[in-house]
Amino acid sequence: MQPQNEQRTGLVYGTAAYVVWGLLPLYWHLLGDLAPTEILAHRMVWSLPVAVLILAAIRRWSWVRELVRQPKRLGMVLVCAAVISVNWFLYIWAVNAGHVLEASLGYFINPLVSIAFGVLVLRERLRPLQWTAVGVGTAAVVVMAVAYGQVPWISLALAFTFATYGLVKKGVKLGGIEGFSAETAMQFLPALGILIFLGARGEAGFLTGGVGQMLLLMGCGVATALPLIAFGAAAVRLPLTVLGMLQYLAPTFQFALGLLVFHEEMPVERWAGFGLVWLALVVLTYDAVRTARSARTALATARKTAQEVVGETAAALTPATAEQATRDTAPAAGQSVPAATSASAPSVPAAAPGSATELGASKH
Repeated sequence: MQPQNEQRTGLVYGTAAYVVWGLLPLYWHLLGDLAPTEILAHRMVWSLPVAVLILAAIRRWSWVRELVRQPKRLGMVLVCAAVISVNWFLYIWAVNAGHVLEASLGYFINPLVSIAFGVLVLRERLRPLQWTAVGVGTAAVVVMAVAYGQVPWISLALAFTFATYGLVKKGVKLGGIEGFSAETAMQFLPALGILIFLGARGEAGFLTGGVGQMLLLMGCGVATALPLIAFGAAAVRLPLTVLGMLQYLAPTFQFALGLLVFHEEMPVERWAGFGLVWLALVVLTYDAVRTARSARTALATARKTAQEVVGETAAALTPATAEQATRDTAPAAGQSVPAATSASAPSVPAAAPGSATELGASKH
């Protein structure tokens, strides 16, 4: 029962994380009168206090000292912070410039880009269906590029920056909260400098937009941290296959918002491109589920075989063990038991091979 309860809890956390990420365009749209640079700076600045409060609540500080003593890992964290900053900026700009559908396409493409990185950078070997998914995804980009007369650069930029972030983060090997805290600590000073510069020029919306806008800007840190925390809670409770399928919730919500709320255009060419990407993701998901099922079946077979071998070995050893015990405890044929044995303390017999006495002697 406990594993099922844990998985249900993980499913709730994972769904909450991806739904919040999927609905973030609504939040950024409320701040549409501000420059994307200022929104991004506030997101970075207010994320750090949230991260510090979380670390204080869970009392998890030991990783900080270890990290600062490793310049290579610090450099990788800096790369992560820089790449995710570019990703955040592009996403905020795309939403407020009326490109929500292109932004959603970027996160649909992202798993395919991550697979390509696995082949090119990590030298991983793809299964045939994975190659098929990558090929179909590439065809989708070509179709949209030809139809629109230009490459869908917003989608590709979001996909490549987030895939790069994931690749570098894999090498940093920090937990969700720790990684978020380290990255926002590096973003804090540059972001604060931008806000001070805007304030000095009289262009800071935080001071001129009223209380509502001020609260929305301060809430950027919470909007960034909460889904990340929920994702971390889901990641330790759910299989990767389930988590992988949940990730499509976010771009699906973004797609629905772009189409139904922001009323962006969806010509036939764009439908064709999206359709090919969705086909690629169906193939990818089917391959992941089938591979996971095969792995579980193989593991169950291996466990069953191991149990059978252990049972057969135990059954074969039982008679021999009984016979050995009989030889160790019974007197030799024709040998009499001294009368004093029953009245006085037993004398120590000569150690039989493999007996407790011999094993005890061998310890010394």
